[in-house]
Amino acid sequence: MANLPTVDDLDARLIEALADSPRAGVLELSRHLRVARGTVQARLDKLVQRGVVTGFGPQVEPAALGYGVLAFTTLEIAQGRLADVVSHLQAIPEVLEAHATSGSGDLHCRVVARTNADLQDVINRMLEVQGIDRTTTVIALSEQIPYRVLPLVARSAG
Repeated sequence: MANLPTVDDLDARLIEALADSPRAGVLELSRHLRVARGTVQARLDKLVQRGVVTGFGPQVEPAALGYGVLAFTTLEIAQGRLADVVSHLQAIPEVLEAHATSGSGDLHCRVVARTNADLQDVINRMLEVQGIDRTTTVIALSEQIPYRVLPLVARSAG
């Protein structure tokens, strides 16, 4: 079995503290965790270096910006056209992410729009590039489990 990066209890508590208070400084975190400031800084640096912690930017809610429609679009792409399609999709702000997938589709995209009619416009813009053979779009009705990783952190530390 490969030597997978793990986190210990202090790393897990540090990640949880950052999730609870993303704007907390190293000194505040050290006081909360009851460890030296240098320890918190060193642990945080190592978590970033190992790719466990990947960002500190604000999380933005698209609905609060007026993009209340969330959809998932699966694209079937002609052989050899993936790079062209991805380059095109990167220029469309409403395409929040895209993942190459196995199965019947080749690319799975998270897309937002202001209205259902706007979603049709977004899909039409997605289709302006050569190489997309077919699309399937589903609209999300409600979020049942929000994106989360803290349970994984706790499991990794346990």
